Amino acid sequence: SEILFLFQGYQGMVDGGDNIVEVSWESVSSILQVGGTVIGSARCKSFRTREGRLQAAYNLVQRGITNLCVIGGDGSLTGANLFREEWSGLLEELAQKGKIDEEAVKKYAYLNIVGMVGSIDNDFCGTDMTIGTDSALHRIIEVVDAIMTTAQSHQRTFVLEVMGRHCGYLALVSALACGADWVFIPEYPPEEGWEDSMCVKLSENRARKKRLNIIIVAEGAIDCHNKPITSEKVKDLVVQRLGFDTRVTILGHVQRGGTPSAFDRILASRMGVEAVLALLEATPATPACVVSLSGNQAVRLPLMECVQMTQEVQKAMDEGRFVEAVRLRGRSFENNLNTYKLLSHKKPDAELPKTNFNVAVLNVGAPAAGMNAAVRAAVRVGITEGHKMFAVIDGFEGFARGKIKEISWGDVGGWTGQGGSILGTKRTLPAKYLEKIADQMRTNNINALMVIGGFEAYLGLLELSAAREKYDEFCVPMVMVPATVSNNVPGSDFSIGADTALNTITDTCDRIKQSASGRVFIIETMGGYCGYLANMGALAAGADAAYIFEEQFDIRELQANVEHLTEKMKTSIQRGLVLRNENCNENYTTDFIYQLYSEEGKGVFDCRKNVLGHMQQGGAPSPFDRNFGTKISAKAMQWISKKLKETYRKGKVFANTDDSVCLLGMRRRNLVFQPVAELKNETDFVHRIPKEQWWLKLRPLMKILAKYKTSYDVSDSGQLEHVAMHSPKEAETGAI
Repeated sequence: SEILFLFQGYQGMVDGGDNIVEVSWESVSSILQVGGTVIGSARCKSFRTREGRLQAAYNLVQRGITNLCVIGGDGSLTGANLFREEWSGLLEELAQKGKIDEEAVKKYAYLNIVGMVGSIDNDFCGTDMTIGTDSALHRIIEVVDAIMTTAQSHQRTFVLEVMGRHCGYLALVSALACGADWVFIPEYPPEEGWEDSMCVKLSENRARKKRLNIIIVAEGAIDCHNKPITSEKVKDLVVQRLGFDTRVTILGHVQRGGTPSAFDRILASRMGVEAVLALLEATPATPACVVSLSGNQAVRLPLMECVQMTQEVQKAMDEGRFVEAVRLRGRSFENNLNTYKLLSHKKPDAELPKTNFNVAVLNVGAPAAGMNAAVRAAVRVGITEGHKMFAVIDGFEGFARGKIKEISWGDVGGWTGQGGSILGTKRTLPAKYLEKIADQMRTNNINALMVIGGFEAYLGLLELSAAREKYDEFCVPMVMVPATVSNNVPGSDFSIGADTALNTITDTCDRIKQSASGRVFIIETMGGYCGYLANMGALAAGADAAYIFEEQFDIRELQANVEHLTEKMKTSIQRGLVLRNENCNENYTTDFIYQLYSEEGKGVFDCRKNVLGHMQQGGAPSPFDRNFGTKISAKAMQWISKKLKETYRKGKVFANTDDSVCLLGMRRRNLVFQPVAELKNETDFVHRIPKEQWWLKLRPLMKILAKYKTSYDVSDSGQLEHVAMHSPKEAETGAI
């Protein structure tokens, strides 16, 4: 089918002419890593008039266009909805004016529209994440991380203003992701007298030797009387009341710029496919829809319902119904807000409950970015729930050696943005130390365990629960939070650290692509036997092939890939990128593939290889990993509290059922606690991967985008649903 670009958005549709251009395969090559939009975008006054829309309809009919895919924010999508509703009337009018004939009115009687939400504000109801939001968070967090180093050396207070005239999502999530002291958002105005409570909190932090205060203000922040709270006003307040050296940084359009993050590239690619499928399946009777993301699931929602709901939020805010506004924003937003409230303000000791339970937290396996954010959330939620929190140094090995100490609220301040594992982590399994670990549990009177780690953490919990028959000490609630760059833990679609690793791979591939004129690069990624990083990295970097263990390949396939690349090199796109998972095949090593490509490509292309290695484990955690780590860990801690209450009998905790040793994972749309015993059947223990992996469904997408002919399984594509108004209870069960 013919694909056309409409340059400059609705303006281009109204102006017609050169703005409507047919697109070729090559013309969109390598735009994946370019920020902004290469086809331009414009706010269009004339499209808001019926005259303008009439002209747009005429231009579309002239080119025979009856399917539109609109990528934009709520304004663009509201406009698209109206355009579709008016379409038949517009054609009638054009026919009456003699601009088109009756034949054309019949032939182009229906306009199909599918929307994709591209907006950094994430202000559109019905979708958990809009395209561009994650990249904007990357920009904000880069700035915050940079400011933190200067502020710590100078003991300053920074007021950071981020975008969001009507929606506080960016402010809220960046506050969560950097552990800000205070955040102002339009949906949740502070209570009367907030000036006093904010100043008290800032001075308490100073007294605790915290050298840095960060306050985040959304540009549309208001107080409970609907009066604006500006960053300048906040600064003046801090200076007048506390005399702190205070600076304002307004991020402005920096947030819209830069290269898209790995998450946004994959999200946009998935949504693009979904939009085309929706257009192909559209009939005159189906409503215009929006393709969006719910948890990790693509869904389609009626455009009209989303627009109405988005307008409802604004209306609720204008009328001062703020609790309602937060609820209408959806469960993901509500969950973020609840987690922020839980973690940012410590109640005075006198107000905290006292449970007399001791809970230990440890990291197991290889380091993963975001582990520290998870530890911080666990410690703070545990303290809020009234438990005494203990930190174990160096995993199960450290546990056996008695490296365990009480950890306080202040001890974990500033941990969210730190890479690696501050507690230290080891791959050692507990089986050979059972006696010693049981001793330590008894000595320190540990009533529950929270393990943050990868596949070893999962094996460790299986070993501890098997040892319950022999040791009563292990008859306590235990929960695991998945954290590994490999994303190879059964029971969860995502694990903490994988997003940061994907961004590292994507950044590196972008750089390599620039130096790859006339060259093919073979890039080896980590992941053990799990192909997640290779496959998703290939999708995000626009690679030509990805070799993974889960999809066996032979010499014929290697040959076909080489031929495919040879053909590609004859076009204007003279570069190739091939990713290979480190363990995809013991004989077809990275060297072997490099030598094969070098030999077969002689005279057509050069070949280079690059092993990415441990840089994939390091670095500051991405916004997604900070946020995911924080929320999943807070939820795990709340589960521990619930289990402790349930299993406390006659003065002691005794838990020996399967459902008291769980793994908390993200499954499609929900966060689910699953007994590790039940996950055994889903695990390939030899290769340390889950037997079924959701991302394998995206394999064909990568191949199609690399110009291979293959079929795409549409059984998993979104069905049209209605925008659900969730109950407050639901916010607790689900979204990230």
